[in-house]
Amino acid sequence: MRPGIDRALGATWVVALVMTVALLANVTYVQGFQAQDLRDSSLNARRLLDRNKVERGTIVADGQRLAWSELTSDDKTYQRHYADSKIFSPVTGYFSPFTQTGLEGAENHFLDGSDARLATTNLVDKLIGKKIPGGTVETTINVKAQRAAYEALQATGARRAAAVAIDAGTGAILVMASTPSYDANDVSVLSGDKAQAAFKELNSEPLKPLLDKATGEVYPPGSTFKTIVASTALNAGKSEDSQVRAGRSYQAPGGGQPINNDAGDIGGECDENPIPLIDAYAQSCNTTFAYMGGQSPGNAAVRAQARKFGFGDRIEIEDGMSAAPSSFPQTDQPVLSALGSIGQGSTVATPLQMALVAAGVLNDGKIMKPYLADKLRASSGTVVDRAHQDVLARPLTSDQAGQMRDLMEAVVKKGTGKTLQGTSVLGGKTGTADVANASYNDRWFIGFGPRPDAKYAVAVMTEKSGYGIESGPIAAKIIDALGG
Repeated sequence: MRPGIDRALGATWVVALVMTVALLANVTYVQGFQAQDLRDSSLNARRLLDRNKVERGTIVADGQRLAWSELTSDDKTYQRHYADSKIFSPVTGYFSPFTQTGLEGAENHFLDGSDARLATTNLVDKLIGKKIPGGTVETTINVKAQRAAYEALQATGARRAAAVAIDAGTGAILVMASTPSYDANDVSVLSGDKAQAAFKELNSEPLKPLLDKATGEVYPPGSTFKTIVASTALNAGKSEDSQVRAGRSYQAPGGGQPINNDAGDIGGECDENPIPLIDAYAQSCNTTFAYMGGQSPGNAAVRAQARKFGFGDRIEIEDGMSAAPSSFPQTDQPVLSALGSIGQGSTVATPLQMALVAAGVLNDGKIMKPYLADKLRASSGTVVDRAHQDVLARPLTSDQAGQMRDLMEAVVKKGTGKTLQGTSVLGGKTGTADVANASYNDRWFIGFGPRPDAKYAVAVMTEKSGYGIESGPIAAKIIDALGG
């Protein structure tokens, strides 16, 4: 054979070898390192067919199972089960034939055993798809307090209601209750047709029980938003003792309807002008905070402060699990800014957001990132990951936070929350938001406790006729259940 042919054959052999190696490398990479992405792809027809053939790990709180899987009679598929699901569904979510929500969604791969933190480092095991048992998710939820919150919300007979409690120093979510609720056992079934029928029925209900009221819906926060406006005034140079504008009525520049104080305030401190900021906050004088939002410090300042507290952003709870964004209007119309600054108009918030506001005041001006998954354990019981406590925002200086705590304690000592004296609530803020063309109000209370050394921040919203203080006793019950 001539040298030229030898060289051609040699080159062909080299090219073939390189291509073979490249193909093997690609197969190794795809099967070993892209397997999860391929399994999760919506183009993968087997993605939903195989989901019930896996024994998912458990979701627990205080050592109690909230969600777990059991082998069915066919010895091939697993059925997901939930304990007291109407109480705990805002935490666990559901695992249906089509999708998953809550912690079922956020920790899906850890629960089904496909998470890299559980996987073996042996490449051969990866390539042959050796099955790794699902892990256990330990939540931050306090079972006793979660039950107390749900039962108290239910007892009010409110249309919609929610409660959130947070360990202000860590960000751990201890309570996340919502009503009306649903039973995850109804949708976490093996039959797609049965699940679809259950979803159809739940989605037809006007109050949308599948939607978590604590994180998934927003409501006008009423006077609880004055907490942010008061902190804006502190940021602008005021102190808790500074004299501020009050009076019976406030007319914003440019026209619009005058903003008045509640009828029950007539003849009280809010009629006087000026009064100390701490008294205006304790008595919840609309005219004071409408003026602050409408004129001084004004819309830009209030909006900037609201953003520091988290308004405008989806607040992440876990990877893939976040709360709806709260908002305060950006406007050059003083009357709209004034209305928004008393928690009406275009201002809306989730109960989680308002619990974080109270937590920031309590925690020396720092808001810790909220989280639900405390520890992740392998099937052997070994902790393979745990929550990382991070600062989400710092909207207040230490001095400002101290003054805001004084303001919130004054609400209970002598203001709109004085009926809570003698309870575990140390400080707070009431809020009553009118709902357009409705016979009910959004009744809010945010606060902290227990006495004397508070460490829990709480937000409660109940949708019913009446005033915000009527949600206060629920906050006290939650703090009591937490050990206050």
